Amino acid sequence: MTRRAAQPPHTALPHAADEEAGAEAGGAGVHEGAEAGARVVQEGILRRQAARESAARTYARALPIVPVRARGLTIEGADGSRYLDCLSGAGTLALGHNHPVVLEAVRKVLDSGAPLHVLDLATPVKDAFTTELFRTLPPGLADRARVQFCGPAGTDAVEAALKLVRTATGRSGILAFTGAYHGMTEGALAVSGGAPDVRVTRLPYPQDYRCPFGVGGGRGAELAAHWTQSLLDDAKSGVAGPAGMILEPVQGEGGVIPARDDWLRRMREITAARGIPLIADEIQTGVGRTGAFWAVEHSGVTPDVMVLSKAIGGSLPLAVVVYRDDLDVWEPGAHAGTFRGNQLAMAAGAATLAYVRENGLAARAAALGTRMIARLRQLEADFDCVGEVRGRGLMIGVELVDPESPSATPAGPASPDGPAPAAPERAAAVQRACLRRGLIVELGGRHSSVVRLLPPLTITDEQATAVLDRLADAVTEVARQAPRAARTGRDGLDGRAVREAAR
Repeated sequence: MTRRAAQPPHTALPHAADEEAGAEAGGAGVHEGAEAGARVVQEGILRRQAARESAARTYARALPIVPVRARGLTIEGADGSRYLDCLSGAGTLALGHNHPVVLEAVRKVLDSGAPLHVLDLATPVKDAFTTELFRTLPPGLADRARVQFCGPAGTDAVEAALKLVRTATGRSGILAFTGAYHGMTEGALAVSGGAPDVRVTRLPYPQDYRCPFGVGGGRGAELAAHWTQSLLDDAKSGVAGPAGMILEPVQGEGGVIPARDDWLRRMREITAARGIPLIADEIQTGVGRTGAFWAVEHSGVTPDVMVLSKAIGGSLPLAVVVYRDDLDVWEPGAHAGTFRGNQLAMAAGAATLAYVRENGLAARAAALGTRMIARLRQLEADFDCVGEVRGRGLMIGVELVDPESPSATPAGPASPDGPAPAAPERAAAVQRACLRRGLIVELGGRHSSVVRLLPPLTITDEQATAVLDRLADAVTEVARQAPRAARTGRDGLDGRAVREAAR
């Protein structure tokens, strides 16, 4: 792979030069003083955050920056450093930071004098958002859909969807999948892969690299589907008739694992034949992210329920559940929320949905994502610590592994017949190396061993090249240090520090 030289740790903002040589020297001194002052301000803010905020904070631990300005792919920190943001609000920013169409939509509402808080009353802003949303839905669902505005976060939409199908079917059990992530509230956690208290029936989610059946490909997906069907049809399986099945067309937090289209179609067939509502979690995959407007469209599947958030609010808090009209059995007030009528988010969301649709950004995500994944796959050939590069559209993951591990690790046993154990400490090292080069990436996967890219759909070809250059340089640095890191005890960190770095 052709790589450019590593980028400097930070790119400072340009400043005007003075004409006189003496003034230049003085100006440089002033500028250096201003930079030092900016660093002091940033460090103070970070110290106060650490002292005041909950231990539950996550991104702030791995990304010690203080954003003060942002536009498109770029974030500027309080110390003047600039970064290419491939976290994008965990996939929220389909158009990047502060896109002009989003800002214009928000300003229009603010300048109009419209009420900003309206509970669930009808407004022109809500009507425009709902109209645009229905215009984008899969045809089989849009023709007979209802929309429920719930709380402002994706996890609220998941809770509402679970409650909906339980109410509509009169049943309580839920089918969910290994590796899933659906949110952090009680019900959403219960159907996620890391649930500490099992309350749902867990089914195998097929994947190639770490196939639960050890075969991968079409055969692995076929076995996963067969297991699901057998479990539901076995009178002695211990699984009562479920109220619904919830799945992600691409598991994001689970490690960027795209579901095979034929497997998704089998899940649709199995659930439809047994009267089980199928819930598609499109919170992170929706609005063009995977190369189709909604990820289920790759397989031609029409779910009974879709849970939506993140990008649909145009960077502001908004979440909805869209479902078939025959499931609409709510009593008035059966599910509500004080902030379900976020007018600014609906305006920003309608503008975002329309922009993605009108400018063909889903198709662009498909084409650009294919090129980015193809280039990143060269890393698999170059470095044995890169286990697999995978993804769909602009939802991309690079899994780091420990090929030298001679024995079992917390991330799994070494096996000559299977993939090497996951290497969360190496993934965290890559993330840190990226940050030094001015690139923000996320970690995910079962053991936080997958470096994730979620760039805005508006990323240019030149910006994509810069992202890949910086990521490749970071992986190269970590790969060359890996033998030394293994000898010094995983980058010289103790076990607790390793776990913290991987979060």
